[in-house]
Amino acid sequence: MSGRIGADAALAKLGGWEKGAGERDTIVKTYKFADFKTAWGFMSSVALMAEQMDHHPEWFNVYNKVDVTLTTHDVDGVSEKDVELARFMDALADRLV
Repeated sequence: MSGRIGADAALAKLGGWEKGAGERDTIVKTYKFADFKTAWGFMSSVALMAEQMDHHPEWFNVYNKVDVTLTTHDVDGVSEKDVELARFMDALADRLV
């Protein structure tokens, strides 16, 4: 298990992500795709990776948009697991848009 690094440290390693609002230590990003089918495919691929990592995102989907919040509940904040999953999501999204 990786320890808590915090949102600021994670953001220094990522592009396009932001610090989540509120008290929780989170990072957030919104992905926009051409259509629902592509957004759903993105979520399905991320779900398979998340399951392998045993690290699951908080997300919300409406049509072609996927809002993602990442945090590691075991350490009550952002960890390297969040950075790893964020990088996977970014690379996948780049291939789909």
